[in-house]
Amino acid sequence: MSDFVGTSRRSRGFGAFGLSIALGLLLSPAMAQQAPEPHDHSQHGAPAQDHSKHNMTPQGHSGHSPAVRTKKKAAPAKTKEPAKHSGHPASHGAMRTASSGRQATHAGHGGGAQDVHGGMKGFLGPYSMTREGSGTSWVPDTSPHEGVFGKVGEWSTMWHGYLNLVYDQQGGARGGNKTFVNGMVMGMAQRQLGDGTFGVRAMMSPDPFMGKSGYPLLFATGETADGRTHLVDRQHPHELFMELATTYSYNLSKNSSVFLYAGLPGEPALGPAAFMHRFGGMDIPEAPITHHWLDSTHITFGVVTGGLVLDKWKVEASAFRGREPDQHRFDIEAPKLDSFSARLTYNPIEQLSMQVSAGRLHSPEQLEPNVDEDRVTASATYTQPFGDNNFWSTTVAWGRKMLQPGDTLDGFMLESALIFQKTYTLFLRAERVDENELFHDVPGFEGRIFTVHKVSVGGIYDVPLHQNVKFGVGGLVSVYGIPDEIKPFYGHDPISYMVFGRLKVQ
Repeated sequence: MSDFVGTSRRSRGFGAFGLSIALGLLLSPAMAQQAPEPHDHSQHGAPAQDHSKHNMTPQGHSGHSPAVRTKKKAAPAKTKEPAKHSGHPASHGAMRTASSGRQATHAGHGGGAQDVHGGMKGFLGPYSMTREGSGTSWVPDTSPHEGVFGKVGEWSTMWHGYLNLVYDQQGGARGGNKTFVNGMVMGMAQRQLGDGTFGVRAMMSPDPFMGKSGYPLLFATGETADGRTHLVDRQHPHELFMELATTYSYNLSKNSSVFLYAGLPGEPALGPAAFMHRFGGMDIPEAPITHHWLDSTHITFGVVTGGLVLDKWKVEASAFRGREPDQHRFDIEAPKLDSFSARLTYNPIEQLSMQVSAGRLHSPEQLEPNVDEDRVTASATYTQPFGDNNFWSTTVAWGRKMLQPGDTLDGFMLESALIFQKTYTLFLRAERVDENELFHDVPGFEGRIFTVHKVSVGGIYDVPLHQNVKFGVGGLVSVYGIPDEIKPFYGHDPISYMVFGRLKVQ
């Protein structure tokens, strides 16, 4: 824990980070009262109902009970009761799933639908905000969107976050141990602006306070702690400011839109949703070793993305800064639009989201400035609610790095989580990675490619502390499959584990 003792600048930053959480917890009941949930109708794609004929739902009401309509102001006879959607319950309390990406509750300008989440809709188009992941990525519509929702004047707001206190023990000769804190706090707001929707988002992380070298993680590579040496068998800390971004979307019809996203930092249209925003991976306290094959661009200093939504399809392109963040984790680096990417996403059904993407990254590695990278990714995420407050979510993903000049390296990942009653979580992550950065200073091994396998399994038990806060305890164990040639460096059967406590605002 000595990594938390730093300069006064860091102490002030950590204090502000903690203060933002405390203020949010104090304000969350008031915010919840300010934002009653709009009534959900089953006529998806139909014109919006006149809600002046109905009473607003009382605080805490699910919004699906026939009691909402009083006898004095009964709806016309042709009005149907809200439909019961197969595959998931109509209400999940504070954690709800959208019944359709085209639901029409309160009509906005341009025919945009508003979501049941405190009056918020999708930032990028006329669909439920449950479809949106990190940056401009999509996830399945059935993904539960946890957060504290509110209303401030014309703005609809939401914030959420979590903090993990982790003890990490990585086995074998190149392992190590460390106690650290990681996590994130994110806030967002949106309002109507002309015939479109304007949004702002901010996300911060406590990761810089763990120290520049991050935490031990066998077979993780990428970035640097000091600007001179590679981080190997360690996961780098993320930036204090993970996202500071704005969005604007203009609805072309009831199910299509054009949008613009700009961030400093932000996330370009490349890869699946970042691992801390994927429902199947957000409860795992360690980063995937495929991080730099799939979603390492989720913190990029300078991003501009434009896109088109056509119902279940989204096509988008980005210009962004290709260089990964440097070892100075508390600052905001100068933007530069020297790289580009494009992504096509398709959500054929509510439970499934698929994407393919490609990009050219100019000089991504600080220690190898003359090497560019072409990256291609493909992924699919399936999220299925079942029973009462139970969810199963799985992501499969592939990423390929083509170094210019240099090697072609593949990474594969399977990630899955089962959540029961918002209390018990079981998770699994399996990975296969082609690594060429494990041995920079070992004669005969420099630059050689070694294929490694990793499987992590674990779970969490959560208890509620507040209407919007829960505390959990959990653990995971990781095992590896490695080539015989490198076993003298890592051990024949290295085993790693983590135990952790988590505070989560939802």
